Amino acid sequence: MTVIGTPGPVSLDLDGRTALVTGAAGGIGRACALRLAAAGATVRAVDRDTDGLTRLVTDHPNGAPGRIEPCPLDLTDLDAAERAAAGTDLLVNNAGLQLVRPIEEFPPEVFHQVLTVMLEAPFRLLRGALPHMYAQGWGRVINISSVHGLRASPFKSAYVAAKHGLEGLSKTAALEGAPHGVTSNCVNPGYVRTPLVERQIADQAAAHGIPEERVRADILLADSALKRLLEPAEVAEAVAYLCTPQASFVTGTSLALDGGWTAH
Repeated sequence: MTVIGTPGPVSLDLDGRTALVTGAAGGIGRACALRLAAAGATVRAVDRDTDGLTRLVTDHPNGAPGRIEPCPLDLTDLDAAERAAAGTDLLVNNAGLQLVRPIEEFPPEVFHQVLTVMLEAPFRLLRGALPHMYAQGWGRVINISSVHGLRASPFKSAYVAAKHGLEGLSKTAALEGAPHGVTSNCVNPGYVRTPLVERQIADQAAAHGIPEERVRADILLADSALKRLLEPAEVAEAVAYLCTPQASFVTGTSLALDGGWTAH
């Protein structure tokens, strides 16, 4: 009997390529930065968390392929974001933030900030990156969307609006980029084991007076057939696949890593 173990990493060679990953100091962004660097890329790690970027660089093993270049940046500085993307071969739009409130109580300034970081900044990063991609006839744009880019949830108006907008932006970039050898796709995770999600779990456990495990099973994962959190490394591996030659015909789509959520 053949025993199937844990799958190995996708075969990927990015030697000589430059990648830019936003929200790279933690969670999914950190996993993507390390994965692309391990494949040989020079990774511009964009985040406003300078301490997190320092830890990221430290955690990239000495002698490993690729390189991580910390790029401290607040993505609400849209002009700086566009400049940072110049010369990029692979763009991973990942940075995000979350606030859970009813629409009538949602602070307008936070709604504006969420849309700026999660939709307008990806647009500006695309503006900065696409000329180089088009000139060389190759590029990969990967937008870390969410199951909330495909489905809505109550009390997350800004996040859901931003992710739905990112889906449309990604598809438009796919149509425009196809004649130039550039693909654009979304990766759509369910709930991932990140600091942002762990804070949501703790907050909801306190609010409802229930254990955190019940929050995971009964609230966060209620619509998921698989009752566990997704790991950041699993998302990074999907990103790696979309960078391979084998994925060159995959564009304008959304890859759901949602444990069966959208199967309903």
